[in-house]
Amino acid sequence: MQIVAIHIAPGRKVPTRSVPTVDAEAGKGLVGDRYHGAKHRHVTVQSRELLDRAASDLGHPIDPGATRRNITVDTGEIPTRPGDRIRIGDVELEAVRIAAPCRLLDDWIAPGAARAMHMRSGTVFRILTSGPISVGDEVELPALG
Repeated sequence: MQIVAIHIAPGRKVPTRSVPTVDAEAGKGLVGDRYHGAKHRHVTVQSRELLDRAASDLGHPIDPGATRRNITVDTGEIPTRPGDRIRIGDVELEAVRIAAPCRLLDDWIAPGAARAMHMRSGTVFRILTSGPISVGDEVELPALG
């Protein structure tokens, strides 16, 4: 699993911008993102594969930045169980909850987008260790067992 896009937004209802790299700060979030300093919602991660399935159901392409998620990986399921962990380089992330799709997606993407994104809109994580995160970085999932 590999990072294919990173998006941050400095404020609420402000368009996200694509960045090649971002600094993750333990206990705080992504530097420059609207949730930096939030208690638990530090970073959101979604799968391009699941986004493509939602786009197919919707009949309309979905740009990863339009979902307002921070990190998009190329393929696979994102861990959703609270406490599950993933690692991106030196950065360890802990799952907090499933990221619910925002109703505003119907306005930003197309009518029905929020419904198409149900159970496909990624996971909210808290950042446990600091470090850079870049497009192209590998994402390590926990061992199953």
